[in-house]
Amino acid sequence: MTAQDRPPTARDRPRGDGEADLNDLAAAPGGLLDLLRVAAVVLDSDGRIALWSPEAEQLLGYRSSEALGRNAARLLVDRENRRSAVELFARVRAGKMWAGVFPVRHKDGTALRVEFRTMGLRDSRGDAYALGLAADEGTVRQLETDLAVSGFLVEQSPVGLAVFDTDLRWTRANPALLEMNGLSEGDVRGRRLKDVLPGLDARAIESALLHVMETGQPLLDQQTVGRTPADPNHDHAWSESYYRLEDPSGRVLGIAVSVIDVSRRHRAASEAAEARERLALIAEAGIRIGTTLDLRQTAQELADVAVPRLADLAAVDVLDAVVHREPMARLGADGSARFRALAVAAGYPTDAVHAADPVGEIARYDPSRMITRCVREAQPIFVPRVAAEDLRRIARDEASAAVLRKEGVHSYLAAPLIARGSVLGTLSLHRTINDRPFDEQDLTLACELATRAALCIDNARLYARERDAALTLQRSMLSQQPRDLDGLEIASRYLPAVSAAGGDWFDVLSLRDGKVALVVGDVMGKGIHAAAIMGQLRTATRAFAQLDLAPAELLRHLDDITTALGDSIATCLYAVCDPRSGRCRLSTAGHLPPVLVRPGGRAELLDMPSGAPLGVGGVPFASVECELSPGTLLALFTDGLVEKRHQSIDVGLCTLLELLGRQQGPLERTCDQVLAALHGAPDDDVALLLARLRERSPDGVSAG
Repeated sequence: MTAQDRPPTARDRPRGDGEADLNDLAAAPGGLLDLLRVAAVVLDSDGRIALWSPEAEQLLGYRSSEALGRNAARLLVDRENRRSAVELFARVRAGKMWAGVFPVRHKDGTALRVEFRTMGLRDSRGDAYALGLAADEGTVRQLETDLAVSGFLVEQSPVGLAVFDTDLRWTRANPALLEMNGLSEGDVRGRRLKDVLPGLDARAIESALLHVMETGQPLLDQQTVGRTPADPNHDHAWSESYYRLEDPSGRVLGIAVSVIDVSRRHRAASEAAEARERLALIAEAGIRIGTTLDLRQTAQELADVAVPRLADLAAVDVLDAVVHREPMARLGADGSARFRALAVAAGYPTDAVHAADPVGEIARYDPSRMITRCVREAQPIFVPRVAAEDLRRIARDEASAAVLRKEGVHSYLAAPLIARGSVLGTLSLHRTINDRPFDEQDLTLACELATRAALCIDNARLYARERDAALTLQRSMLSQQPRDLDGLEIASRYLPAVSAAGGDWFDVLSLRDGKVALVVGDVMGKGIHAAAIMGQLRTATRAFAQLDLAPAELLRHLDDITTALGDSIATCLYAVCDPRSGRCRLSTAGHLPPVLVRPGGRAELLDMPSGAPLGVGGVPFASVECELSPGTLLALFTDGLVEKRHQSIDVGLCTLLELLGRQQGPLERTCDQVLAALHGAPDDDVALLLARLRERSPDGVSAG
């Protein structure tokens, strides 16, 4: 509640010029004179007591009835001091003033040393009187000492001290506080806090002062941060304590404030907090950046970590050669650079994101641009306070510079993305709503984040190159889209993993006597090594198949070859179908069983012994045989189709059975529908091979 919010009182009543307010004239008991208990005594020209105040009775013990009309010297002064008393009385009666200490006698006989101020008086008839104002000397000396000590403490205290009246107007400030604020006594006296220190949160401070004045409960160590005329360009911190001032009777006089400048402590605490925040951000970056080996996602993770804790706007741009996975990323002959924007992030909704290069697009920057210089020199660019000419070298064009200026970009830095000795791109950071410019600590943190992210980006780049090589090798070895064979309708799909191609494969082989071999396998591992192993096993499978080996015997030979290849493990399902008789013999080496869907029936996993994976060695393989009626569908697949992270493989198998159980159309469409339902971006390679026995005409020729 402010002074303006209080209910109106008689003190607030408007009055005309020169009109006195009784509330201002009349002081409540308990003032300084009450502390002194000043007694008033008037003597007539004969030295008799003519007037005797109640305070005189309290000081000397005589009631007015006992004192009035008595000779003051005989009543109040010991015999040995009466001559001096009479002489002093004569001087005062003659019109001279006297001040000093004189011994008097209390009614109980004890001696008192009394401080006197005496003066002569005349009435309307010209008769002379002597007025004496008296107080106990001990009380006077104690009050003088208290005043002297309090004045000394206030004036010479290194702690800032201020006194505000009940209207929260400044009545006093000691030199220490005036120096803190860069003000003089005349600047503050009679004025409100907001009028002289606009750099402080005056509303909050006055609210606290009013609370103390109303409740009487002091507030200690209140923290205030702001700026004063003593140092208008930097924030300072103060510890303030507020307590209510009262006189001995309890009348509220105002509020006293003690102030200590704790800026150094505040800065140390802030720096420690900022250091902890930087360490936390670096630790968070280690967790959030590089969760995948996708180049763009890694860049976006870097931008997201940087805002809003380090910057209000962040952009990640890499040299276009990095995206193309070239071995070296170079600048143009003229010193210009081709960048591809990978990520932009803002800590709040702002048009400044539109000033950044659109994600995925290429931008060419000439040698004078800051981002080009950052890459060319492999050094960070640090602009604590951005000027208009700086914006033209930061933004891609004049329109973008105008947007950044409108959005309030005032501080900028760019950190190079350096990994394995090569500059990949830059991390660009801007501050807009955060009014604190970037400092050296921020620059160090940005470079640390850029270094960590650059390694992740380079890993993603290198891994992508290896993935491309492995995928190229794998696809070159995979069977071409299998054609329909006499008696069988065939369809297949291969989908490489997002992160890296593995060793999945499938094959459809024509055998003797019109038989067809269906093969699906999966080499454990990723990359070129897995693709190479897959190629060798696929070639061996084709060779063994031409020998017309039984499925279990063929797998035994493959197991011997896999064992000879070293630390390699693979699973495989091999099936030999005779479309004319409908007989099908199958054997598996640790692979998932196929799905069998009979016409008009439900889909089911074929019950067969699992067998050990290829490469284990010394484990026999078994075969099973089943009859395929016309229209029967046989589905062979790798585990990447039905297995996902954080999900049981049984869920995927149930979904696959449900999908295949209700498909009656062309197998090509069935393949597409199965992949669309089970996978968008698989964690592992996916191979799917569908074979359906055609209806046969009465003459024994396939109806298809």
